[in-house]
Amino acid sequence: MFVDEVSITLKAGDGGRGTVSFRREKFIPRGGPDGGDGGDGGSIYLTVDANLSTLSHLRGQHHFHAQDGKPGGRNKRRGKSGQDATILVPAGTRVRRSVDGPIFCELNQVGERVLAAKGGSGGRGNSRFATSTNRAPRTYEDGGEGEEFTFFLELRLLAQVALIGLPNAGKSTILKTITNATPKVSGYPFTTLSPNLGVVDVDELNSFVISDLPGIINGAHLGVGLGDRFLRHIERSAVLCAVIDVGGEVPSDPAKNLETIIKELRLRNAHLAERLALVIANKMDLPNAAQQLEMLKRKCHLPIVAISALKRRSLIGW
Repeated sequence: MFVDEVSITLKAGDGGRGTVSFRREKFIPRGGPDGGDGGDGGSIYLTVDANLSTLSHLRGQHHFHAQDGKPGGRNKRRGKSGQDATILVPAGTRVRRSVDGPIFCELNQVGERVLAAKGGSGGRGNSRFATSTNRAPRTYEDGGEGEEFTFFLELRLLAQVALIGLPNAGKSTILKTITNATPKVSGYPFTTLSPNLGVVDVDELNSFVISDLPGIINGAHLGVGLGDRFLRHIERSAVLCAVIDVGGEVPSDPAKNLETIIKELRLRNAHLAERLALVIANKMDLPNAAQQLEMLKRKCHLPIVAISALKRRSLIGW
């Protein structure tokens, strides 16, 4: 199951308290204070893991704690610091401290590490409070509290190319044909309920990641249909390819369908439509395809590639 949003609560470790202690050794009267400082609490970090592609591993666990620091000991021994905790996330994870709040951080590079919650400092022992006028202090400090936050994590897919279009335009079939991905393919609206990723091997040295995103319809930027839940993934793609069904029943207007896609892109982000580099006219194996392809060509100013993903054929085959 694809999971692209999750809420987690983080509690860093509290610092250990300082200790009140006095030297008690033979032949050393009035040895003075020797209480040690407490250890620092563990902190919590977010780290990008190359082996993760979703946030599903966080779905069943929403609370994370780092270890508390230990109290100080005798002979000015410092308490042991608490162990840090690390939460692994996939590349493309955006983090906020509230659902609609400002971005706290965005993790895009493998190995990138961000401090999410800092552990509390260890408290001072009584040896720290000794002065020339107060040689036997019984004062100590409690450890500081570790930070506690609730974070909202949002995964934004990282793909060089995104296939976008209305429901049932054939995006999943294209992805299945040109990659080893196995998206669900069927003949009813919104077959694709979550983004799919595949890798296209150009040659032995070159490849790129391509994504198939759920269908866009009128009002998607306002949440209609599957809404802007997946429109945000498009923002992470360098190149957009619009997949248009030209095999539908006449009087279907493929040019109008393309206009719908462009409009929703612009309403989501004014610059998104500029990334639309190619129009893929799909389902050329159907009877009405040639007529509708001509309709599309008359109104489209972008390069058009005509194919049948189902038959694995391009325009050259017609």
